[in-house]
Parts: sequence; structure tokens; C-alpha cells
Amino acid sequence: MKILLSFLFAITFVFTHAQNMYSKAYGSPKNPPIIFIHGGPSGNATLFEGATAQKLADKGFYVIVYDRRGEGRSKDENASMTFKESFEDLNSIYNTYGIKKANILAHSFGGIIGTLFTGQFPDKVSSLTLAGALFSQQETYDHILKQAKEKFKNDPSKLKEIAEIENLSKNSAAYRKRCYEMASQMNFFTMPSPTSESQKLRKEYESGAFYAVNFRNQESPIKFYQNETQNNLDNTAVLKKIRKNGIPIFAVYGKEDGIFSEKQLNDMKNLVGKNHFKIIDNCSHYLFVDQQDEFLKFVKLMVK
Repeated sequence: MKILLSFLFAITFVFTHAQNMYSKAYGSPKNPPIIFIHGGPSGNATLFEGATAQKLADKGFYVIVYDRRGEGRSKDENASMTFKESFEDLNSIYNTYGIKKANILAHSFGGIIGTLFTGQFPDKVSSLTLAGALFSQQETYDHILKQAKEKFKNDPSKLKEIAEIENLSKNSAAYRKRCYEMASQMNFFTMPSPTSESQKLRKEYESGAFYAVNFRNQESPIKFYQNETQNNLDNTAVLKKIRKNGIPIFAVYGKEDGIFSEKQLNDMKNLVGKNHFKIIDNCSHYLFVDQQDEFLKFVKLMVK
């Protein structure tokens, strides 16, 4: 009787979890599956879904997007925002769409989740593509603050603000938040010379249905740092292990994505191999909008 009750509870949990999570598939299920992992914590997949998901599906893929539990359209006040929960979310996507193995396409903080998931569940991953993805977080924060010191060297108030950030706990939501706020002030997330195509994509997104549901849960980073002991990670060793296990890793970054140093990008190129690595010119953090054609060409070429 206890076994039966446990089984029924497990089925109910999976069903309820699936009902609470937003997800959608584009393209034919007969095509190679790609699961997109959005950034965050507090992010969502609306920009990628609204601008790029169908176009990537048109290249011959079965593209699945979702918002993690407690983020975006997957509202859940009880979400813990831990990596364990993120893995449960991702595994539920596999179950929902009947997928045994998929190509992971991970953006920004999603790169941390995608890397850890691939390391833990290698049999479920055909390839891992890192798109503007974090991998050595403290190096990113150090780079941001170093650039800020140079840019604002003649501004005492800004230098004081930078010193305050450096004195915060490096494993805190406040430290992360203020580092990225500083990066935003330096336009590190902004395409340097917007093209007519990128402007059109942004305008269509901002006037469309996906932007209207661009929900951002500001509690997510706070919960993540409260509940997740693994934070501020350097996943270099995990990526090396993944590659050693025979899972292809591809990496694509914007040349003007200011949150990554030249050293970090060279380290990534050496890690994945120069034939699996691409830098896109006139491109910042949201490369699937900034330079969508180049982004799609890279994914199609690499993920076969």
C-alpha cells in the first residue's frame, strides 16, 4: 500500500510540475531536438522564443523553449531556484516531449545550468552549445569591475561605488546584481552598431505578444543565493570532463559582449577547440538578436 501511495504521489508531482511550467515546441518532432536554456536567475525565454525559435526550427530542428520554475511564465511561489530544481525542470521537458537525448543550447546563466546538467546526465545530451554563456563567474565579475575602474577613473563617486561592490560578499545576490548594474552603465549588454535587421527584430519583439509576458521575478536571485550552496562557479573542469566523455561542445560569443575578457574567450576557444568556436563581430550578449543570421548559421553548422 505504501509503495502504491508513493507511486501515485510521484505521478501527481510530475503532472502538477508539468502543468506549472511553461514550455512550447517549434518544428517537427522528427527533427533533431534542441532545448534552449534561458539566462537568469530572474530571466525567461521570451526574447529567444519571439525572435529566433521558429527560425531555428526552420533550419531543420525541433526547438523546445521553456521558462524555469519560478521564473518568467512558470510562476511558482514555492520554487527554490536551486540547480537541483533546474535539473528537475529540464528532465520534465524531456519527459513531456518524449525525448531521450537532446542538443542543449544554453544562453548566459543558462550556460552554467546546461554545463552542470550535461556533466550529471551525459547520456541525455547529444551536444552542448554555449551562447554568450557564463563559465568562470568570478573572472567575469573581476573583468567588469576592472573595466569600470578604468572608465570611471576620474569620477570619485563611481570609484567609491566600485569599492563598495568589491567589499560585498562575492557569493551574494547583491554582489552579482551590482556588478551587472555596473556593466549595464558601461553598455556591456548593448549592440555597438545596431543593424536594420536587429532593430526590426527588437521592435517586433517589443510590440508583440512575447514582450507582453516578459515577466521577471526579482526574488529569483535572492532565493538562488539563499538556497543554492554552489554559486560563483568556475565550470572549466566540468567542461573538460564533458569533452573527455565525447560530448561535443560548441561556443559562440559576441565580440562586443563586454562581460567577458579576452582571456576568458581565448580560454573557451582552447577548451572547445577552434573549429567549435566562433566570435561574431558587432555583437553583444543577445547574439541571437544582434546577429541572428550568423548565430543561426553557426548552430546549423555545428549541431548536426
